[in-house]
Amino acid sequence: MPVFLARIPVAMVLLFGLLACNEGGEAVRVDLDKRTSSSTIAKPVAAPTQITLGIGSMITPKEGYIYYQRLVEYLEKHLTTPVMTVDRGSYQEFNQLLKDGELDLAFVCGGPYVEGKDNFGLELLVMPETLSGETVYYSYMIVPVKSPAKSLEDLRGRNFAFTDPLSNSGKLVPEYMLAQRGETAEHFFGMVIYTSAHDKSIRAVAEGEVDGAAVDSLIYEYLIRKDPQLAKKIRILSRSAPYGIPPVVVRPNIPAPLRERLRTTLLSMHEDPEGSLILQGMMLRRFVPASDAAYGTIREMRDFINSKSHR
Repeated sequence: MPVFLARIPVAMVLLFGLLACNEGGEAVRVDLDKRTSSSTIAKPVAAPTQITLGIGSMITPKEGYIYYQRLVEYLEKHLTTPVMTVDRGSYQEFNQLLKDGELDLAFVCGGPYVEGKDNFGLELLVMPETLSGETVYYSYMIVPVKSPAKSLEDLRGRNFAFTDPLSNSGKLVPEYMLAQRGETAEHFFGMVIYTSAHDKSIRAVAEGEVDGAAVDSLIYEYLIRKDPQLAKKIRILSRSAPYGIPPVVVRPNIPAPLRERLRTTLLSMHEDPEGSLILQGMMLRRFVPASDAAYGTIREMRDFINSKSHR
């Protein structure tokens, strides 16, 4: 029978995410005065003027975290408001914090946005635009470079890495591919693990710890650019259809003035020399207005999978 593990230690932006959380325990260089664990903010005592921002390693590789620290500093400067970052947890935890009003905004994936929108009215704020001018990304199915696999079928009975239970590129897409075949991950793969971060999934494949993984194309391309040696260890088995890029979201009932200040600041960031440099480091051109319609295909995949599981 397949065995599911919560996470594994492995040797991740959007990039954005660049565009995702660091539960594996790896140290990340962030400003400790602005950093808190999600486990410590159940009852925040923050001043009313403080903004709480969720940035997770599910979508943020440790190599790119420095640019998120600079983004936080940029927001504080232009909003003249302290920004507290939450940098640990799962997408489900982020959604719960957003639902409870304990996070004001967060960088998430399309999957948790769709779940949050449908379940408790999570709101889109903006979406990033890549350096190439796109507002889409893909799910890459990757294998070790020496793997004989030529298709998904060749991974039957093998060990596979998902990123997060709510991740679109890291779980929903491969589950959808299997559901179209009348299969489930539990029965198709020999073992499934959750790594909690796309960079960890990528490195697990590179080191041969798993036989395959589904990862965010933006994070994959970012890591390959930063570390070309990774490209010699990994091969892309397949690329999915395009999906709406991981967005920036805000909690339901966030005060309208604050929502508009956040939106205006991010949308105009590329026009400011300092903001433009930060965006370039994140491999982004700018932030643009977001529409729920961009995430319709993700919702359709989720509903298809659910319809199959309820039969």
